[in-house]
Amino acid sequence: MRFLPEAESAALVNEELAFTAVRSALIAAAEPQSSVFPAVACHGSDPANRFTVKPGASASLAGVKVGSYWPGNAAAGQPRHNSVVLLLDQSVGRVEAVVEAGVVNAYRTAAADAVAASVLARDDARTLAIFGTGHQALYECLALARVRPVSTILVVARSATSGAEFLSRLAARGLTGTLAPAEEACAAADIIVTATTATAPLFDAAWVRPGTHVASMGSDAAGKQELPPALLTAARLFCDLPSQSVRIGELQHVAALVAEGTLTVTAIGDVLAGRAPGRRSPDDITVFDSSGIALQDLFIAEALLRAG
Repeated sequence: MRFLPEAESAALVNEELAFTAVRSALIAAAEPQSSVFPAVACHGSDPANRFTVKPGASASLAGVKVGSYWPGNAAAGQPRHNSVVLLLDQSVGRVEAVVEAGVVNAYRTAAADAVAASVLARDDARTLAIFGTGHQALYECLALARVRPVSTILVVARSATSGAEFLSRLAARGLTGTLAPAEEACAAADIIVTATTATAPLFDAAWVRPGTHVASMGSDAAGKQELPPALLTAARLFCDLPSQSVRIGELQHVAALVAEGTLTVTAIGDVLAGRAPGRRSPDDITVFDSSGIALQDLFIAEALLRAG
């Protein structure tokens, strides 16, 4: 059995590796020979300490990802988010590799939004509005700046302090950001990304102009919500996995409309494989619901093992 510890996986991962692996995973997720099983939400003896188990299988890979969130770790100088991926040897059913993937998980999550933006955002998209200044937000900005000519980043922060700290982190990575209120950021944005733990809409649908691409990253459990339902009913909807998105993703808030056929949801893998259209006109408003699927973790773990 191979073991790739956190220090090694973090040293190996980069935006290009993550983008390539996640793109392949999203295509595989839309193929009939793949299976993505329901995510199981769990908690430790302290209910505030949470972890999620996400299993999946493709034509070539099978395994499980365990992602944890221990909020008290920050006080001890430890990461609050951690992740580990187990790959199975399908010939005998034993674990053939264990990959610690705390840092990798941030790259993988951002890569999914970048892959979607590569076919859904306008080619000339230059202004990015990012809601959130936490662990994931920086990776989102870096990943999106690789696939579109982003020159302006408008940061919507809960506080001036967290906003200023985030601007410094952006600057350290060569990106320039400006703090902006939500309405102003949405009205100017070509791409909007929400990277929060919100349980209510972060902005008004009327603030989003035609041609905008919107990615919801934070809604990955029942009750979470970042986008206004009015936006979902007006936009063209895409996601990583339709069956999961209507259960725990942003699309849970319009699940009844999807079930009755009023709204259509397209798996982004079908767009990437050429089986479904992505952006059809400069005025399309597109929404990508990224609730996260195990195949992304399995594919990036395999890519890291090859690179190592």
